[in-house]
Amino acid sequence: MFVRWSAAIAAVALLSSPALAQGAKPSDPQIAHIAYTAGVIDINAAKQAVKKAKNKDVKAFAEDMLRDHEAVNKQALALVKRLNVTPEDNDTSRALSKQASDKLAELDKLDGAAFDKAYVANEVAYHKTVNGALETQLIPSASNPELKSLLQTGLKIFQGHEQHAEHVAAELK
Repeated sequence: MFVRWSAAIAAVALLSSPALAQGAKPSDPQIAHIAYTAGVIDINAAKQAVKKAKNKDVKAFAEDMLRDHEAVNKQALALVKRLNVTPEDNDTSRALSKQASDKLAELDKLDGAAFDKAYVANEVAYHKTVNGALETQLIPSASNPELKSLLQTGLKIFQGHEQHAEHVAAELK
């Protein structure tokens, strides 16, 4: 139930911005900001989990998320700098940030096994949502081939994260 609720909240936040909801294609600067924001959100969640997780597999998963999302965001920053593109804040990235802030506050109130389960469940839901948005919205909307390629590479990595999170979640039950 928690996973479905988190996925629904994340999907609403990701896809309910006026531009995406009306079927308008986001611009490359907007896509860059959305993708970068999604990475920052997972970096912040991973930092919280590295500090709070009690289960060694959950802590190791969080360390993987931290390493991988920092690396992808570093590549994204290098790309936008090379292309001389300024990422553009937008309703979607703002909604994602707000939802993530609320989720971090909620998770911060939990400890021990309750935190571990909630964090991993949120990671499963979050990666499902972000991966779906990459596949159906962001990659198809990207005009720049280098941006599209980076998003496709990120999608492959994040699909692995989703599978890893599902595995860790199954082990916690």
